[in-house]
Amino acid sequence: MTAHDQIRAMLDQLMGTGRNGENNRFQVRFSDPKVCKSFLLSCCPHEILSSTRMDLGECPKIHDLALRADYEKASQSKDYYYDIDAMEHLQAFIADCDRRTELAKQRLAETQEELSAEVAQKANKVHELAEQIGKKLARAEQLGAEGFVEESMKLMEEADLRKKKSAAEGEYRNSMPASSYQQQKLRVCEVCSAYLGIHDNDRRLADHFGGKLHLGFIKIREKLADLEKTVEGRKQQKRQEMSSRDREREREREDRERERMRERERDRDRERAGSSSSRDRGRDRDRERSHRRSRSSSHGRSHTDHAVVAAVVALVHTALVLETVGRIVHVRGIRNVTGKTKLMLHGAMVVISSHIFVEVQENVPYNISGLAT
Repeated sequence: MTAHDQIRAMLDQLMGTGRNGENNRFQVRFSDPKVCKSFLLSCCPHEILSSTRMDLGECPKIHDLALRADYEKASQSKDYYYDIDAMEHLQAFIADCDRRTELAKQRLAETQEELSAEVAQKANKVHELAEQIGKKLARAEQLGAEGFVEESMKLMEEADLRKKKSAAEGEYRNSMPASSYQQQKLRVCEVCSAYLGIHDNDRRLADHFGGKLHLGFIKIREKLADLEKTVEGRKQQKRQEMSSRDREREREREDRERERMRERERDRDRERAGSSSSRDRGRDRDRERSHRRSRSSSHGRSHTDHAVVAAVVALVHTALVLETVGRIVHVRGIRNVTGKTKLMLHGAMVVISSHIFVEVQENVPYNISGLAT
């Protein structure tokens, strides 16, 4: 890449596809399915492992720094959920890498001479110490490149691990026959699936653990762990929101049910109030009718009483018998018995006067007292 191309790439990365009003060379937006979402999140294995022993070649999807800049700007105001796409991509890649690691272990088990449990344990100890030394040396070189010279020198001067490794190698050598010890014992790196030899020197191990391949796999695995954590947090938040919405809907449903119950209760109260009012009005009408009848009856009886008084007084002298049917007076006749007048009446009790009282029962002869015979 020429200096001009490098400057152009830097401007694309900083300013996006719209710098100087020009269109992007791919004529697509970052949201296009043809754009690599892992690249937008800086974790595409094709980019990270380029120029290594496990170079995957060119990614089948579009990689453009300007599109990444557009995405980074747009993602500040909107979540596009591209972390889910990137997570699934890396999960598939790491799963394939882990399968290759297991296959490599199986091939080693088939080709290398079987070791006793004790010897295998000693060999593993040598491998572990060698791995720690290699990582420390790689870290020391990285600190030196970043300008932390003192910290780098401190790591380089640590001799404790080297002494332990030398002692472990001695134990391993003494536990095996000379012919078997000369055979290279290999181990598969759990991170990048590369082969490591038990006799590799510190420089070889440092080159491996500080190499682009190993560090690239570390970056991919760490990025995958971060994406899984982010996605899980989003799922948890989604579940909480759904649970909150479910609780809110349940509260609304309960409120509606309580309101319906209160409305039904109010309807029943209105019905009872209407029925009671109707009965009260009916009773009022009945009392009014009864009162009118009572007044009419009282008025009628008053006239009837006067008529009866007059009739009785007249009949005492005309010797007729008096019979009342309802409020109509029929005179039939009357007769004197032992100084008292016996009167036949049909109807209600009639007070004839203060001196004449008639208790009236049907078909029963009554005495009228107080009349002069």
